[in-house]
Amino acid sequence: MDVNTSRELADIAVEAARAVGDRLRGAFRSRPEIQTKRDFHDPVTVHDKAAEEDIRAVLERRCPDSVVVGEEGGTRGEGAVRWYVDPIDGTANFAAGLPFFCTSIAAALDGEVVAGVVYDPVRDDEFTAWLGGAVCNGEPIRSAGAATEREAMLLSSYPTPRDLAEDEEGALRRFSRMTQAFAAIRRPGSAALKLAHVAAGWSDVAYGTRVNAWDVAAGSLLIEQAGGVYIPLSGSVFEPGGYLATVGGFDLAGSVLADVAESARGGSAVSARAGSAESARGDVAGAGSSR
Repeated sequence: MDVNTSRELADIAVEAARAVGDRLRGAFRSRPEIQTKRDFHDPVTVHDKAAEEDIRAVLERRCPDSVVVGEEGGTRGEGAVRWYVDPIDGTANFAAGLPFFCTSIAAALDGEVVAGVVYDPVRDDEFTAWLGGAVCNGEPIRSAGAATEREAMLLSSYPTPRDLAEDEEGALRRFSRMTQAFAAIRRPGSAALKLAHVAAGWSDVAYGTRVNAWDVAAGSLLIEQAGGVYIPLSGSVFEPGGYLATVGGFDLAGSVLADVAESARGGSAVSARAGSAESARGDVAGAGSSR
C-alpha cells in the first residue's frame, strides 16, 4: 500500500474515533451499569456497545468495501481492508471513573497493519500512525527514553487473574523479578494507551499477556512508526497472545523482561527476536532520511 492511501485510512480511523468522543466524555464518571463477559474481571457497559456501533457506521460509510472486527460486535462486512476496533480499551477504568482508557482503531491490508489511531477522549490526545509516520495531536512523536531497565518505567498488567490461575507461583516469581529490576512499574490498564505512551516516549516499556488484535494493532504501528520496537509474542499482532514493546535503543536483550516473557509463554527466543527487531528498526531509521 502506498503512503497516501495509508494516510487516508488513518484519517478515516481518526474520524471514527472522534465520533464517539463526546459520548464517552459525557458518560465518564457516571458509574454506568456493568455487565460481564468471560468473568467479573472482564466488564462491559452499554457505552462500549453503542460506541462500537457508531464507529462501525463511520467506517462503513467512509470505507464500505471493508471488514470490521470489533471487540463487542464481532466480524462483519466483506473487503480487502480489515478494521480492528476496540471502542473502549480500559472499560474497567472507564466504568469506575479512572481517566486511563481510549478508543483504538486500526486498518490492515494483506496481513499488515497500515494505519491506526489511539484516541484518549479525556485528555483529547490523538495518537495517529500510518506508513509514513506517527504523530500525537499533529506533532511528530519519537519513541525514545531509557536505555536500561534500571532507568525505565514499565507499564504492565502482568500478572493478570488468568496468569495467576494458570501458574500462581511462577507468575509471582516473574513479577518479583520485574519489580526488582525496573526503576518503576505501573499497572494503568488499557494496552492500547500504554503502547501509545511508549510510542510518544512518555514511558519506556510495555508488557502484556492475553491481548487481541483490537487491543494492540493500532498501538503496534504507533510504536514502529515512532522508532520503537514491538514484538508480538504469539508471532503475529493478529493472533491472541502477549506483547513486548520498548522505546528505541532500550536493551531488551539484557533485560529480565526478555526471560520473563519467554518463561511466561513456555519458551521462545524473545531476546533473539528483540535483537533482530532492534536491528531492523535501526535499518528503517537509517533509511528514513530518504523518505
